[in-house]
Amino acid sequence: KTPISTISLSSEMLMRSEEADLEKIKRYAGIIYKENKRLENQVERVLNVAKLDKDQVVLDKELFNVNELLTEVKENFEFNQTEIGGLLTIDCDAQNFEIKADSVHITNVIYNLLDNAIKYCDGKAVIHIQTRNDKNGLIIEISDNGIGIKKENLKMIFDKFYRVPTGNVHDVKGFGLGLFYVKLIIEAHQGKIDVKSTPGKGTTFTVWLPF
Repeated sequence: KTPISTISLSSEMLMRSEEADLEKIKRYAGIIYKENKRLENQVERVLNVAKLDKDQVVLDKELFNVNELLTEVKENFEFNQTEIGGLLTIDCDAQNFEIKADSVHITNVIYNLLDNAIKYCDGKAVIHIQTRNDKNGLIIEISDNGIGIKKENLKMIFDKFYRVPTGNVHDVKGFGLGLFYVKLIIEAHQGKIDVKSTPGKGTTFTVWLPF
C-alpha cells in the first residue's frame, strides 16, 4: 500500500502548489506517475500470490541493481516520513549489488519489510539498511527501533494469515500476508530470510539472495 500513500501525499502537495511553481508541479506529477505504474505492477503480480506456494510462483528474472532500489526506497521514505521525525540510513557495503531476480517481486519484498518497520514502531521510526556480500550472493539487513517480537511469536511470523500481537499499538492493520509473501518470494529465488528481535528494542530481518 506504500504507493497509495505516496500518491495521496503527492496529490495533496500538488493541490497546494502555486500555479507559477511549475518545477514543483512537475515533480509531484512525476512521483504520482511513477508510483501509479509501480502500483499497477504490484496489483498485477501480487493479487493471487496468497493462493500460491513457492513452486507455483512465476518469476520474470533479469539483472537487477539493488543499490538503485535502495536509493528509491530512501527517497520514498524521506518523502513520507521525514516531516514526522523518521530516519532511514543506508550502508551499501556490498561490492557486487547486481542479482538475477524478478525486480517487481524483490521491490515488493524490500518495501514490505520497510513498511513493517514503520508500522510496528511506537514512535518515530529509525531504520538502518545494510548490504554486504558473501561469496555466493547479496545480503540485505533491515534493522528497526520498533516494538520487537517475543520469542514465542518469532517462529510463526512467516505463516500465512498470522499477525503478531501488538500490545498497545492499536492502529496496525493488515491480513497477515505480508511476511508470508516475503518468504515465499525469497525462497522462490532460492534465497533465505532470517529474523532476530528483542521486545522493546527492535527487529532485524536479514535477507540473502544468490547472484
